[in-house]
Amino acid sequence: MLNRRCFITAGTASIFASHHTTFAQAAPAQTITKPAHLIIGFPPGGAPDVLARLLAEHMKGYAPSVIIENRPGAGGRIALETLKGAAADGSVMVLTPVDQLALFPHVYAQLGYRPLEDFAAVTPVCAVQFLVTIGPRVPADVSTIGDFVRWCRDNPKAATYGTAGAGTHPHFLGISFARAAHFDFVHVPYKGGVTVMQDVIGGHIAACISTIGTLLPSIQSNDLRALATSAPSRSSALPNVPTFTEAGYPTLESLERFGLIVPAGTPADTVDRLYKSVREALAAESVRDGMVKLCLEPVQASPAEFSRLIALRRSAGPRSSRHPASSRWSKDG
Repeated sequence: MLNRRCFITAGTASIFASHHTTFAQAAPAQTITKPAHLIIGFPPGGAPDVLARLLAEHMKGYAPSVIIENRPGAGGRIALETLKGAAADGSVMVLTPVDQLALFPHVYAQLGYRPLEDFAAVTPVCAVQFLVTIGPRVPADVSTIGDFVRWCRDNPKAATYGTAGAGTHPHFLGISFARAAHFDFVHVPYKGGVTVMQDVIGGHIAACISTIGTLLPSIQSNDLRALATSAPSRSSALPNVPTFTEAGYPTLESLERFGLIVPAGTPADTVDRLYKSVREALAAESVRDGMVKLCLEPVQASPAEFSRLIALRRSAGPRSSRHPASSRWSKDG
């Protein structure tokens, strides 16, 4: 069950808008003696970027500093390709959606990395739900998911939706939605959810599927209209917005997990220390509060458990938008 106190302020994106940011750590006996690099495959300002910065501020004792690097593009593949070539000493890590490891091998004939061979799992960090929103390209009298489906059927050339990249969870969610509702939905890939949101507000595309934390400020300012969420229950941030299940599409219920990985060959004791550092960060009140504002649910599991989750999700493939073992991984533990 997602945290029921989700909210976010409109100024979050601007606070975290720098491309590279270093967080100094004042803690003795670091695991590594040089700065660590935490890479994000999405632009500054979105929920993954803000989450990474929250974690970096509290990873005391792991490294002298943690430098955030945004490497957006290709739905997160650029960040993972960068990690593959990094030193396997614990100094470089990536915060990534699990689907970039589990589904991309089914989507792309050639990847620049092998998810199970080139990387070592550290820990999942959070679970996230997605939201379908529409903007001014869709008439103002379209206010429900049913209205939107009818409009898309009547306007197939205008029925477009944007996501943070091809092969991502929101991309497949859009495909599943169109199949379930029997209409044509044209996908437009972007480098991140913030850019998609801007184009929907500008009337360039009809809809956006992204995280609630990324979209909420624009919904609160009435620049976007929220239609449905992918979680099992409604978000307290948007109590009047139904879930897909409530709207008549139960097969679209799904959650995504974000987790931390390092290059394969990183010493086991280094992976364990990084895992413990992330656990300590997730226990910090300021991190928990920040995740509530982003509508992210903290998730914890050991490196071995996280590795099994990735393997399980990969074996399931993109057959359905529902995640295997979703109930197990939607809670702390």
